[in-house]
Amino acid sequence: MINKPIKVGFDLDGVLLYNPARVARMPVTLIKKILTHKSEIKFYTPKSRAEKIIWRILHWSSIFPASGLDEIKKLVSSGKIEAYLISGRYSFLESDLKWWLNKLKLVGHFTGIHFNKMDEQPHLFKENMIKKLNLDIFVEDNYDIVSHLTKKSDVKIYWIYNLLDHFIPHQYKFSHLQQVVEKIKKDSET
Repeated sequence: MINKPIKVGFDLDGVLLYNPARVARMPVTLIKKILTHKSEIKFYTPKSRAEKIIWRILHWSSIFPASGLDEIKKLVSSGKIEAYLISGRYSFLESDLKWWLNKLKLVGHFTGIHFNKMDEQPHLFKENMIKKLNLDIFVEDNYDIVSHLTKKSDVKIYWIYNLLDHFIPHQYKFSHLQQVVEKIKKDSET
């Protein structure tokens, strides 16, 4: 009997791309919650030209491919997984996303590439794509999104935490993409 490939979705920034600036996410989120007194997730959507330029510059902090990307391609080639890119990047970042797709050579390896063309809230966009694609696993680095998806889905949500988040409990918690890939390899062999 041949096993069906595991359907795995990957976020881009902080997952497939190493992003050292993501360490600042937890303190920024904490300050935002204190100042606004809101516990619900609401991501900022840049509107003006100046805001979009600043947002573009902030995304330059995703500086190089994360270790493990080549192994993901091998898992795809061997038929063990179907890989999907699901990025919450807004529509105005499409040209930068396409640049990374070419640099990473994802087209042809990944079964599907999806990004937030309609500028939805990123957590809601990812929730909808996970359901639409009927994924088995989704890999994310933003804890707010991980928490939301864990509540809204039966899919295994693999979280790549950062140094400041390491104390937060989560069933599927990894320090970097290579650890995720090792877990997926094990899962694909059973």
